[in-house]
Amino acid sequence: MSSIDQSGRRLPPYSEEAERGVLGSALIESTRVIELCSIKSLSAESFYVPAHRLLFEQLMEMYQAGRAIDLLTVGEDLKKNGRLDQAGGYGVLEGLIDSTPTSAHAEFYMDIVQQKHLLRRIITQAAETIDRCYSPDEEAEQLLSRTEEAFFELSDKKTASSEGWKDVVYKTAGQIMEGNILDNGVPTGFADLDKELRGLHNTDMIVLAARPSMGKTSLAMNIVEHAALGRGGGKKHAVGVFSLEMSQEQLVRRMLYSKAGVPAWKDFFSDTDRNRLTSAADQLGKASIIVDDSAGLDVMDLRARARRMKRIYNVDLIVIDYLQLLNDKRRSRDGRQQETASISNSIKAMAKELKVPVLILSQLSRAPEQGGREGNKPRLSDLRDSGAIEQDADVVLLLQRPSYYNKELEAGSGEDTLAVVDIAKHRNGPTSEVKLNFFREITRFEDRDTRHGVDGAAE
Repeated sequence: MSSIDQSGRRLPPYSEEAERGVLGSALIESTRVIELCSIKSLSAESFYVPAHRLLFEQLMEMYQAGRAIDLLTVGEDLKKNGRLDQAGGYGVLEGLIDSTPTSAHAEFYMDIVQQKHLLRRIITQAAETIDRCYSPDEEAEQLLSRTEEAFFELSDKKTASSEGWKDVVYKTAGQIMEGNILDNGVPTGFADLDKELRGLHNTDMIVLAARPSMGKTSLAMNIVEHAALGRGGGKKHAVGVFSLEMSQEQLVRRMLYSKAGVPAWKDFFSDTDRNRLTSAADQLGKASIIVDDSAGLDVMDLRARARRMKRIYNVDLIVIDYLQLLNDKRRSRDGRQQETASISNSIKAMAKELKVPVLILSQLSRAPEQGGREGNKPRLSDLRDSGAIEQDADVVLLLQRPSYYNKELEAGSGEDTLAVVDIAKHRNGPTSEVKLNFFREITRFEDRDTRHGVDGAAE
């Protein structure tokens, strides 16, 4: 139940007792308590009572200056700075210690102060949102997206990392010296690709582009499978998938056939096929894969849905299939090129906001098929609709299959299964080409130095 002031208005949520408990604990055991305040991101704004806010600022200033903190030193500093009366005088300082029997419960007091501060921030944000709702200058979808982003930030910033700079430096150095190839990125599950990319990294926008029927959706879903199941005994990751072209049922069907190594167009399933499909279903059923198959999404709506995925499922990777099926109502009248540039910029901003890698599929123009190029090899300039995609992306992967254009390649020669992933842009590493095997009958990619095994996976 909220408190009411003399004029009948509701007071913002706060706990004067908890605020006094934090300050009293800091006066009793300054070093431990103030360090705990820093770890839990407690700031002067966390305190509602003005005198308490001033006292906390004073304590932090003294701590950062390396000065001793106790009843006498704090009182003298406040007096010297002309702020003792604002803080309530020596009597208030003594009362803080008298009303705090022990500093052992300091963390409990801090949690209460933080909860009340978060409630006040929610109220403030809600009031600002209400005011904007009456503004004629902002569209409803844009306002909804901005509101969700603001509330997501409130949730995301409740606590700060307890790892200091020194700890992170030594931990990272140890990983490098131990030969940790992935460098904490989400693995693609393809050895050569992971060796070049070192995994898919948080805040990165990774574009996987190809002409139609090259297998970009298959490659993306193979990566989703590897990340979600922790291929090779690695960590299992939660993956969010936005499928703007295929339904969730179609995606599941494709993944089951691919995982089981059973061709989708078989007329008759043997007992072995059924056992493989059952095994694939058992494994995929345990994976943390969240699919949104809404068609024709606006990019602002997609960002709002992605925030919910992150908040509810804590996804480590987001996959979007594919960019040209997204739209942006704000820029739809400016031409497709400007609209695509806005979509690309929004996707990159989403990756940074949610702190996850975003793998987005994209179509290429017809240029690779118009002749004059050796092997119909695609280029960065072939990215369809806008050069902004190339500019915003941290990594651009161009997928091609030579056998698609050269039907005379002999079956079983190895060249008929060859797929080339050209790392055409890599903001934090080298560009190169990675060769994979593509088994068209089960829409599955595998490392080039392996053959198709009995269970549909690499042997």
